[in-house]
Amino acid sequence: MKQDNEVISQWSESAPYWEKHRKIIREMFAPITQALIEDAEITAGQIVLDVATGPGEPALSIADSVGHEGKVLGVDPVAEMVEAARREANRRGFHNASFELAFADSLPFPANTFDAVVSRFGVMFFPSPVDSVREMLRVLKPGGRISLAVWHFAERNPFHYTLSRVVERYVDSPPPAPDSPEPFRFAAPGKLLAILSKAGAAATSERLLRFAIEAPVSVEEFWTLRSEMSEKLRAKLATLSKEQLAELKREVLEALGAYSANRGISFLAEVLLVSGGKEPS
Repeated sequence: MKQDNEVISQWSESAPYWEKHRKIIREMFAPITQALIEDAEITAGQIVLDVATGPGEPALSIADSVGHEGKVLGVDPVAEMVEAARREANRRGFHNASFELAFADSLPFPANTFDAVVSRFGVMFFPSPVDSVREMLRVLKPGGRISLAVWHFAERNPFHYTLSRVVERYVDSPPPAPDSPEPFRFAAPGKLLAILSKAGAAATSERLLRFAIEAPVSVEEFWTLRSEMSEKLRAKLATLSKEQLAELKREVLEALGAYSANRGISFLAEVLLVSGGKEPS
């Protein structure tokens, strides 16, 4: 089992904000959740594993798809995220969804347990993606499917660059080291596909999902959401003076105005869906 304590610490600090903005985040990423359900071939009555579930998504959305006869289990290495997921499952009365603390490269389940395994924006942060995919395949039933969602290139996703381009003018932001845990680690087509093949997945495939990230919020509310979701962004903003922060915020709100729509804010977005299966027995 491999752990990256720094990454886990960052997500622990972000957990309260992901819980706070849970509803909006679920709405924004709903098209990705639906794509994962389609590509993993999830149907009613199945048992599904959601790896790096965070505060419970897409696990809780998938729980609706599998119905009362099915079951969804979400795992995450961050205790605060697991606790948030359990609170939401209890609040919404989901009896077919449960959550456990676990690392992707050391899943605490017997082989051949799940009909499908999904992960939305998780694999980019795994210390060892190959080992993690091997674990997903181990716990997958023969004939089952894995589907993983990762961001396509940053320059194709204004959800990210609208803020980052402004922030970079105020805070020195060196590029991440090659293959380090970060959102665009698998942005290049074929990179994650090769990981699945190396791990032993069969019938691998990759597709580009173009969709709209839509949130029924004002530009001011979106700024709050984005600045709270990311620990790295919060850390950068903390280095600025009160005057610098006010000017940065003014520039961000002006830039976000281009994406303001009648019902809130809307960004065109691009995500890669990479899938594979386990050979039938």
